[in-house]
Amino acid sequence: MKAILPILDRNAKQPFYMQLYVYLKDAITAGEIAEGERLPSLRSLSKSTGLSITTIEKAYDQLLVEGYIYSRAQSGYYAGRVSSVSPSVPSENSTFDEELSETVSKDGETSGTLLYDPECFDFNKWKKCMNRILTEYSPALFFESSPQGEPALRTQIARYLYRSRGVSAHPDQIVIAAGTQQITNHLATILRGLLVEHVALEQPGYTPVRNTFRDRGFAITSVDVAADGLIIEKLPANIRAAAYVSPSNHSLTGSVMPIGRRYELIRWAIENDSFIIEDDYDSELRYFGRPIPALKSLTDDDRVIYLGSFSSTLFAAVKISYMVLPPQIAEAFARQLEGYSQTCSKLEQLTLAMFMETGLYQTHIRKLRKLYSQKLSLVAGTFRREAADFIQVRSTASGITVLLQVKAGKTPEQLKKDAESLGIPVSISSDLLSLVYNQIPLDEIPDLLCRLIALWRS
Repeated sequence: MKAILPILDRNAKQPFYMQLYVYLKDAITAGEIAEGERLPSLRSLSKSTGLSITTIEKAYDQLLVEGYIYSRAQSGYYAGRVSSVSPSVPSENSTFDEELSETVSKDGETSGTLLYDPECFDFNKWKKCMNRILTEYSPALFFESSPQGEPALRTQIARYLYRSRGVSAHPDQIVIAAGTQQITNHLATILRGLLVEHVALEQPGYTPVRNTFRDRGFAITSVDVAADGLIIEKLPANIRAAAYVSPSNHSLTGSVMPIGRRYELIRWAIENDSFIIEDDYDSELRYFGRPIPALKSLTDDDRVIYLGSFSSTLFAAVKISYMVLPPQIAEAFARQLEGYSQTCSKLEQLTLAMFMETGLYQTHIRKLRKLYSQKLSLVAGTFRREAADFIQVRSTASGITVLLQVKAGKTPEQLKKDAESLGIPVSISSDLLSLVYNQIPLDEIPDLLCRLIALWRS
């Protein structure tokens, strides 16, 4: 990026902020400040030019209004798409900061808008735990992680599951992997060893899980999800199978399986010599009433494989998931893992173990419940107040999404595109839209949703 060194004419009638505005506009138009490059902060440009922060802010505001630059919350100002000049090779003078900004723009931004809420996670506390690992336990980092996952983290997960979900498990029963898709690949290997070649999946369900089982050659039965969860009566009968279910929070329909149906599902597994894969995704994020016990906590019979993840309670870049296997299956699978490497970062595993051991994770979960419940109430209230004539709000008790039935003159794909133009992730499930609200800052929810409603009405 070119140095910003405007020549200011102190005798000109044009005020300083307009001189700076013209200088920056010309630089952006000529491609000297490339699209997506971050401009200096108000304070740093004030220091380098001798202009007041107010003057620089007025220049930036004018550029912002005219579309020459755009802003990102908690990040700064960036050059917009104006010039047709775009270098085909990276500049030799590019900095790590500029390259990282470009990475964020490509991976996390939609139409110039990047929605994230810094209140969702305290990176300072995470950094302190990581620094302790780097300073006090650095020798451990010279060696590869256990294929099953770090013992320290497996121990903390076992303790946490017992306290929070009533699941009793030894650390040796826990397997850690880099995300749900890798866990699903492990599951495919385990099920083959149990002579299971048939999997029942929720419809609608999580597409990557379906794809993994399909690609591994399993026969798949799609089972509809009702208001009280997976329809047990439609599960395979008289054959050995596995049912993949999310009883505590089905993110695409909002259904929660009541306790009686959970016992019926366990009975199905016993009577059909089958297994249950319990995906307990977002079970911690329940905002009203007490959580329903996990399936795994309701039976001593070794037919439930429990899955968990930290992706929605920490931050998306931490790809740490885990499963709890019945003891005999865990023993056999541990022997199989001896020929594999652990792909989950050892540093992040140990940092998370420290984060949990010091009680920071539990404190963080309590903070998230309070914050997300406020957001969810505000989201639901805004839709009901401003758009009750064509939007019906569903599922307002848990998770990080709200389900909407939108009766507008647009296709679901168009509605999805409208939402994503504002930086709001949306997925489509049958006639419902699943809108992810957790990363919208609390004070921005009413205005942002009113803009979305206006788009959906148009």
